[in-house]
Amino acid sequence: MFVRSILALSLSCIFAGTALAATTSSEQPLSPTKVSQKSVVQDPIDPLAVDSPASSAAASRSDEAKISAQEQKDLNQAASTLQNLEQTEDASADIGSAPASSAVTTSASNAPAVKASWTLDGLNNATWYENMGKGQFPVYARAHVMLNNAHASPGAIDGSSGKNTLKAIASFQQMSGLKATGVLTKETWDALEARQGGKPAFVEYTITEADLKGPYAASIPSDYALQAKMKGLYYTRVSEMLGEKFHMDEAFLKKINPKATFKKAGEKIIVTSIRNELPENIHLIVAHKGAKQLYLFNSQNQMVGSFPATIGSSDTPSPTGTYKVTGVAPNPWYSYSPSNFVQGKNLKPLSLPPGPNAPVGNIWIGLSKKSFGIHGTPNPSAISKTASHGCIRLTNWDANDLGRKVKAGVTVKFLE
Repeated sequence: MFVRSILALSLSCIFAGTALAATTSSEQPLSPTKVSQKSVVQDPIDPLAVDSPASSAAASRSDEAKISAQEQKDLNQAASTLQNLEQTEDASADIGSAPASSAVTTSASNAPAVKASWTLDGLNNATWYENMGKGQFPVYARAHVMLNNAHASPGAIDGSSGKNTLKAIASFQQMSGLKATGVLTKETWDALEARQGGKPAFVEYTITEADLKGPYAASIPSDYALQAKMKGLYYTRVSEMLGEKFHMDEAFLKKINPKATFKKAGEKIIVTSIRNELPENIHLIVAHKGAKQLYLFNSQNQMVGSFPATIGSSDTPSPTGTYKVTGVAPNPWYSYSPSNFVQGKNLKPLSLPPGPNAPVGNIWIGLSKKSFGIHGTPNPSAISKTASHGCIRLTNWDANDLGRKVKAGVTVKFLE
């Protein structure tokens, strides 16, 4: 089955302030010298402190948004779409057995396929073949970029098959009118190539002085008290920053650039050629607990995007029901209070500065459900692969992508 019920959003974070315009990019500089009440995200509320399941359910109901008959109709139609997706997607599908050699043949022409390698030409010329198998191959790396550019995010691009790849393929198939199996078929590959329009999936990038300048942090300590003393929870190295800039897993960035030092201006490296925008007219967001996925629909009730997401755990379940986006806070400060939960030995309130390595990443999308929202993460490669004791986590780039286009009042539905 496509979905297993694993969503649970409860890193209860509070969006303190009014709705803000979502127009900033993920690349914007940080200015963490002054705490603004309009960009402070308060820390999680310990779920064990909730009086009882009954009182928690009552609070959830009181926060639920009032929606119109048309909005309810749209929700029902979106839920039906995702139910059909669940029924057709094959979560246990083995993409195939590993090829016997690098010189595989295509089913269409029986001619030798281009030998795939981790070079620029190898990545851009990687093409579909039967029985690709599970693993880390250039063909998946190219597929990841094309999926990303089609708004079916695979999360951190790493050239590997797996759940995030399968879910991205299924989403793309759904949006393209194909049978949503999650299997990378020849028909799906052809549709991806057509959508890509002949543009290369990977390009050469020259590291600049600005890339090296940062700012960067020497390290990010786990202790909140030490984080609170920092000027900003910045990236800690150039390769980490470039990985996020190009939506790539940092280890994968280094794999395809084995000779790069990431310390010299003028040094040339291979990176993805990815988009940084979503379609306009985002009308509805469905947080699917079982799929660990966020699905976006427009006002015509067409699916227009999807993101892998970490949405809680069985110990800290997410709310149920329907809510509204209240606003977006880029680069928020993070307000820790030991009255909610105790981190380490910190018994006093702390204010943690903004940055991509902050507890909520570098953006916060608040919901009408008090203390819940959608946000980034300092660990993009773990998205949807581990449990969360927080709000809906996306990669920083996906969260920023969504934050630039979503508007206050957009409906958010939690679906089992």
